[in-house]
Order: sequence, then structure tokens, then C-alpha cells
Amino acid sequence: TNCLTTVWRLFKNLSEDQQRYEKQLIFEHPAFVKLCQQLLRDSRRMTRGDLVFSLHAVVNLGVPQNTLLVQTMVRVCQEKLNQLDNRCISVLATTLAGLDKDKNVSALRAGLQLLVEQRLPSIRDIFILQNLMKCMGEDAPVFLKKKLEIAVLKEIDHLTFQNALRLFFALVAMNYCSIPILNACSKKIQENVQDAQFRQLILILEACYNLQYRNVKLFSALADYVNSTACLWDKRQIILFLSAFETLGFQPSELMGFFAEKVIEDPEFLNLKNLLIVLRAYSRLNYVPRGQKHLFFETLHSCLNKYLPQIPNTELLKAVYALCILGYLPHRAIDELLQKDSRDELLLSDGLYKEQKEMMLRCVKACMELDSPSFTKPAFVLTENLSSLVSLNLRKAREALIELLGDENMFRQNVQLPYKYHIDFEIVMDSERKKVLPIAATDDHTDSSVQRLAFLFVPLAAFCVGTTHPQGKLGMKKRHLNKLGYHVILVLNKKFQEMTNEDAVEFLKGKIYSENALPFSEVTVQDNN
Repeated sequence: TNCLTTVWRLFKNLSEDQQRYEKQLIFEHPAFVKLCQQLLRDSRRMTRGDLVFSLHAVVNLGVPQNTLLVQTMVRVCQEKLNQLDNRCISVLATTLAGLDKDKNVSALRAGLQLLVEQRLPSIRDIFILQNLMKCMGEDAPVFLKKKLEIAVLKEIDHLTFQNALRLFFALVAMNYCSIPILNACSKKIQENVQDAQFRQLILILEACYNLQYRNVKLFSALADYVNSTACLWDKRQIILFLSAFETLGFQPSELMGFFAEKVIEDPEFLNLKNLLIVLRAYSRLNYVPRGQKHLFFETLHSCLNKYLPQIPNTELLKAVYALCILGYLPHRAIDELLQKDSRDELLLSDGLYKEQKEMMLRCVKACMELDSPSFTKPAFVLTENLSSLVSLNLRKAREALIELLGDENMFRQNVQLPYKYHIDFEIVMDSERKKVLPIAATDDHTDSSVQRLAFLFVPLAAFCVGTTHPQGKLGMKKRHLNKLGYHVILVLNKKFQEMTNEDAVEFLKGKIYSENALPFSEVTVQDNN
């Protein structure tokens, strides 16, 4: 056992290339073969500690799971399970977490689960608890996950930075979002963020995504740290950070501003893969660098043009769509995209991908018209009422508008506009924004003599996390509705539904009649963590 564990300790500190080379030497060494044979013979006579540590070393050195040696040791562990102390249980749990399911491993896991249930009240070590969480995995029953959560929370005051990281990843392994544990881990990570390695920072963000955990303070702390140390990171590492934040819907504005400057200074480092990641991040998070907007877009467009001869049509569509969302028209790339052969190839795919591509193409064509410098606001906008029925989550808004305006003829609901844009409620006011006009009476008015208000009741997911800064698609829709002559009012639907009826009426009154009311996009929304 001492020999095996020493080999493993030396082996795990090597680089991946060194590990591959050393592993071959170890497996071909005659002494290693004899060692394994001796282990196979003596496994049933070994002490519990020697048994679990030997199995841990053998598995981690890469001895295949289907060998007689590994399968025999797994069966012996099952026979001696009740003899294991808490430390041995922890080591065994760590080993099992790295093994695939088979008959013997599944039987051992089931036995370990029963033992853990019995022993949990006596386990006070967070390190051991997180090992058990990883081993139990997402297949563990909910009641056991809850028991493990309670056991961890009892010891949470003794949390160290490394244990905070391990707990984060253990919760991912269990597919269990424990807000109290995650909040405690987040606080410890924020306090010690300078001690985290690059890979750990990325894994934290990926864990937050997998657990659907949104903590603005944590995201801000990580973004601020990366931004403050940006000169120490490789540009490709920053791209990975931006991609991770984009997946979460969080806009690290200072970091994005810094990176935009680096792209403008030296765009040569952007290969096609990284260019597509950057375009996706900036478009979804709706970030445009201040003062350098045109130069940034021109640089990205130039990079895209360089790859036009080799870029697949689907990737070209994504790139053009991303730039269009930000209000920039890459004409050369658009011409390439809309060539008949390219368009036909794009629409050959079936199912969801086809619908998604059709939607993206439709948006590109809308941007070509509405974002063109030659576009002028039309005198009339052709509208259509889709249905008099209002969805359940908009009934409260409809009732509040009727109470406020006195009549349902004072507004239009469920309105379909050109370019397949839809608005929840439309209200028409006089040019001074003092009086609401009946919808029927405004049909003959040109848009210059009235002001049209478009109410959009949108979900929290349509905004960047922690703010009501619209994400890309909503930002594009707002921009285009402005071009069509609408004053757009964004209402966070969840927040509106939580208001009393009286507060809802007052809220809408303030939005309708107060021209200088604080734009909703400037109101900060606190996350529920």
C-alpha cells in the first residue's frame, strides 16, 4: 500500500504528457506486475485502510476497471464495508466517484449509501462530507441529499476556501442546488478570489450555470478580479471568461471594455473559433464599447471578412446575426450569406435548427431595412390585433389599464407589427404626452401628431443578470420599435405581478404620463440570493 500510494502521489503531480509517458513505464515494469499480483492474493487479508488506499491508488494510476484486480478489490470492499471508519469511507467515496457503473460498483455504491445514512450524524468533517456528496451523485434520493446538506450546514462556520470550491463542485455532481451552502461558499470565494487558479474560476462559473445559481455579488467579484489582473491573463483565457459570463447572462462591462480595446489594438490573435465566441458574447450581452463603437465593429467585420472563403454557412449566419443584433451591418458578409446557394443550404436542415436559422435570417433581413441609414420612420405602421384574448400573466396589466384609462377602447392589446414584432399593449397619446387618445380615433392621425407607447412585459431572463439592461434580442427589438415610431416601455413581468392592484395602477400611470420618468432599464434588480 505504501508503495502504491507513493507512486500515485508522485504521478499526480506530473504534467499530462509526463503522466502518459510514466504510466507506460509503470505498467511495463516487472515489479508493478508482481505488486498487482500480490495485491490480488492478499486483498482479503489487508486492513481496511490499506484496502481502500490501495484501491484508490490503483484506480487513479489507470488500471482498467474491468480487470480482475479492480473488480476483486471492489468486492472485498463490499464485504468489509461495515468495518470502515469515516476516513476510509471518504477515500472509498472519492474512488467510486471516478468509476463507471457496473454490477460490482453499483452494489458497493448502494451499500455505501446505506452506511452513509447511518453514519451521517457522526461525520463532522466537511472534506469527508463533500467526498460523499460527489460519490452519491445525482442518483442519490432527495432525502439523502437533504441530510447531506443539513450535515454540511452544521459545519459551515469552519469552511475554508478550498473546501468552498470542493463543495461547489460536489453540489454539481449531486445536481442539487442548495442556496444556503452556495451562498456560504460564494462568500468564502469572494474573500479569497485572489487564491483561485484560472481553471477553478472557470469551473465556478460553469457550476453556477449547471445549478442555475445566480449570485450577482459573486459574478461581480470574479469579473472585477479578472479585470484588475487582466494584464496577467492570456487573451484566450479572457475569451473563455467572456464565454462563461455570456452563458450565465451576466455582463462584465469593464472587462468587456478592456477586451474590446485589445481587439482593436491587435485583432490578429482572433482565429475563427474565438471570433465567433466574441461575437456571441458581445451580442447576447448587448455590450457596445463607449467611444470606440464603430472602430470595434469595423475590426470584427474585417476579421470576419478574412474568414469568408472558409467559414461554414451556419457559422456565417451566426456571425452576421450577432453583428446585426448590435446594430451593425457587415455588408460583404451579408452578401455572401444571402447568395442563393448559401441560403438554400442553410434551410435544408430539419426541426428546431431549421426554425432557429429561419428566425436568424428573418432578423438579419429586418436589420438590413430598419438599421439602414436610408430608413425613415413611416407615416403609418400597419398593425394587426392577433386576438382579444390576453394570456394569463397579462390579465393583471389589462385590468390595471382598464381601471386607469376607464375603457378597454383606450388601448390595443396583443398587437402584431411588421417584421413579425409583437407588443403586449399599445397606447396612443397626444404629441405633448398629456392625454391618452381612443385607439379608434387615432387611426386617421399621422404618427407625427401622436405619440405611440409600446408596453412589453418581459421575463427576468431577457435582461443581463442583476440589471434591467436588455440582452441582445430584446435590445434589438426595442431599437427597431423606436425606428417604427414607438416609445418602448419595458416592464419586468415578475416584479409587476408581485405588486398590489393599487400599486400596479400607479406604476402604469407613472410610465404613461410622466415623460421624464426614470427609464425602467436604469432600475437595478436585486437577485434573490
